[in-house]
Amino acid sequence: MVLFKNKYRIESTRLQGWDYRNPGYYFVTICTQGRSRFFGAIQGGDMCLSAPGEIAAQCWAEIPKHHTGVELDEWIIMPDHMNGVIVLTAPIDVETLHVVETLQCNVSTTTRTKMAAISPKTGSLAVVIRSYKSAVSRLARLAGYDFGWQERYWDRIIRSNDELLRVRNYIVQNPVRWEMDRDREPGMWM
Repeated sequence: MVLFKNKYRIESTRLQGWDYRNPGYYFVTICTQGRSRFFGAIQGGDMCLSAPGEIAAQCWAEIPKHHTGVELDEWIIMPDHMNGVIVLTAPIDVETLHVVETLQCNVSTTTRTKMAAISPKTGSLAVVIRSYKSAVSRLARLAGYDFGWQERYWDRIIRSNDELLRVRNYIVQNPVRWEMDRDREPGMWM
């Protein structure tokens, strides 16, 4: 852990120097708060989704409708987490992003603040994940479930076709391995 303003903070797990808006395949694992089994149960090697699990699956499937240049590859909802491959297909051209100015009030919306500088960038993996987690949380709570996610998520940049095939196989086989892998962290497939 690292000190920031004399307080301990958890270091980022993101690859330093990598722009997470870059086109590519990203393997993502997102866990429920406290690893609670909100999303259903494994029965006979198959995942049986609960109502919150159905919400999580529907929101994941709809990601490409809400994010330009984002496609989905293999994915699965598990009892206490979800695994998926997100494909970013096009680099974001920050020069063409639409910016709104409110100059009549002497207020500019383009002024960089400290928060804007550290916030996830438009078109990035972090924005996609934040949006997904928010949608699932909101819909689950509207349906009456006391639902929450862990604050962070795990990701891995997929760098070869062989690695992509291993990730896809891991995702497909995840329900079958459920009982064998209980001591392992989700997403730790290598």
